[in-house]
Amino acid sequence: MKSFKEKFIGDREFYKMVLMIAFPVMLQNGITNFVNLLDNVMVGQLGTEQMSGVAIVNQLIMIYNLCIFGALSGASLFSSQFYGQGNQEGVRHTFRFKFICCILLTFLWIVIFLAGGSRLVSLYLSDDGTSDIAATYAAGMSYLHIMLIGMIPYIFTQMYASTLREAGQTMVPMISGSVAVFTNLILNYILIFGHFGAPKLGVAGAAAATVVSRFVEMGIVTIWTHAHSSAYVFIQGVYRSLKLPATLVKQIIRKGMPLLINETLFSIGHAVLVQCYSTRGLNAVAALNISTTVSNLFNVIFAALGSSIGIVVGHLLGAGKSEEAVDTDRKMIFFSVSVCCVIGGIMFSLSSLFPKAYNTTEEVRDLACGLIRIASVFMPLAAFYHAAYFTLRTGGKTVITFLFDSCYLMMINVPTAFLLSHFTVLPLLSVYLIVQSVEIIKAVIGFILIKKRVWVNNIVSEL
Repeated sequence: MKSFKEKFIGDREFYKMVLMIAFPVMLQNGITNFVNLLDNVMVGQLGTEQMSGVAIVNQLIMIYNLCIFGALSGASLFSSQFYGQGNQEGVRHTFRFKFICCILLTFLWIVIFLAGGSRLVSLYLSDDGTSDIAATYAAGMSYLHIMLIGMIPYIFTQMYASTLREAGQTMVPMISGSVAVFTNLILNYILIFGHFGAPKLGVAGAAAATVVSRFVEMGIVTIWTHAHSSAYVFIQGVYRSLKLPATLVKQIIRKGMPLLINETLFSIGHAVLVQCYSTRGLNAVAALNISTTVSNLFNVIFAALGSSIGIVVGHLLGAGKSEEAVDTDRKMIFFSVSVCCVIGGIMFSLSSLFPKAYNTTEEVRDLACGLIRIASVFMPLAAFYHAAYFTLRTGGKTVITFLFDSCYLMMINVPTAFLLSHFTVLPLLSVYLIVQSVEIIKAVIGFILIKKRVWVNNIVSEL
């Protein structure tokens, strides 16, 4: 029997390998979320109403973003294992599948936002007597209409960056993302407040800055990929034809459709959660915006480590190294949870500092501080079930992943939040704490599924 150290702790080479993949993603997401925090603070200087309007729209756009992520995830399962096999043609086919899906989904979501954006924003506007509902609505709609333009460069960036990561190239997406977020930061400063002779555009300036930065990111990652086609052979001739092998399409749809539905329902579920919390008034929306932005800054650790599980374990499964995949997965999960125990403690200790940067009321700051503290306590738990999600997904168990992730959210978290917010007078912090607490059951389910090794599968061996 292996000792605890042998089972859960790797050697120096192991952590070097993990960090070589995870660190660029971690750094990119860290820079992105830090700049998002600064952006959020800038918008927050305009007032609580403007900050809340932007936060509501970003919550809606997150549904689209995760829908795209879900569409890419199905193909990514095959890209990672094809690359582990050395099958460049297989990677090329999965890239084409990503292209077709992203174009169709983006067109659909643009229609949805143009036709129903007004009603969607209005769902989050509960008058608590302390905020200007009309100003919040106006800010949100102004922001939404400009952000729609950024959907096109967004999908191209995601297609290229995800495929490069699956091929083990994480530095280029990190660099392109970093350049984009700094572009966004600088343009926000200029366009929101009207510096250097530019017009003072407020929330419209924030949206314009984001759109420009997305075109910059797309330009870097696409040009670099095509310029290095000799190393990344899959990109050669990728647009000459959109024909795909019927067998592969069926397999991607069979494995990937649950992921697409999962990510879409998951994002909708989170949007519903925020809507439930918003019944406590616009102060609740503003506080949630602050706490979510801060939490995202710290959550990059387990997000990057989860993504690296998909890459590392996917390569091992594709190469037929099942036992090594199990051992690697266990150590990576333990590493992620251990690191997040420390990060959660740091986040808790700094929880009162971040809200002070916002031009808002003391009530909003206090609420945000409490929400950040609750999130920090549950961070190690979140790290575990996030790693469990990527483990199950990597092995192609997409139906189980769907049940584990979005079904749990829609059947447990959302009803809990709905009942507490609509049929009790509990304050926001109590409702949020209870909803977070039910994730303990999800973590237990994840542990059982991983322990049973239902995810140990090579899904490309017969393609």
